[in-house]
Amino acid sequence: MKRVLVLGPLLLAALAACTVKPVENRTVDEEPVSTPTSEAPVQLPPDPEPTADGPCPYLDEAYVEETNGQRVSEVRISADDPPACFFLRPDGNVQLSVRIYNGEEPVARGLVDAAVPVATSNPAELSGGWEGGSEAKDSGAVYAVAKGGTAVVVTTNQGQTIKAKQIAQESITALGL
Repeated sequence: MKRVLVLGPLLLAALAACTVKPVENRTVDEEPVSTPTSEAPVQLPPDPEPTADGPCPYLDEAYVEETNGQRVSEVRISADDPPACFFLRPDGNVQLSVRIYNGEEPVARGLVDAAVPVATSNPAELSGGWEGGSEAKDSGAVYAVAKGGTAVVVTTNQGQTIKAKQIAQESITALGL
């Protein structure tokens, strides 16, 4: 006598049992818990404006000339503490600016993200835990980093972000940040 194994129906039943998902026991009144996907927008301070003649208290004019590769004809500073520094070319246009913010961490991160969208720019990091973004733009380059409640944003008319990075590092070191 020949024995015939009927495995097909048993195999299908076993596979079906593996793919069934249990239904959650929830009453009609219960709502699923949702987590907000974004934080409330942060109010950023206005961009600094040059209001007085320099010098910049944390960047030497000769260092900026050498690093940025252009002669500095004039240095202007903002009324902030510490001031933003604006280094001008001989034609009167800004060749390099440095903004320092000390305050709340969400604002510091917001300033960095406004200067260089961190999600779409190149990552920027400096020793000591500074993080942000860098990006070459049509008008030059930006390097912006934050650590805690402090942000450093460097904008240059040069296309190389390395120059802006060096200026950011020098500013952080000079200010003891």
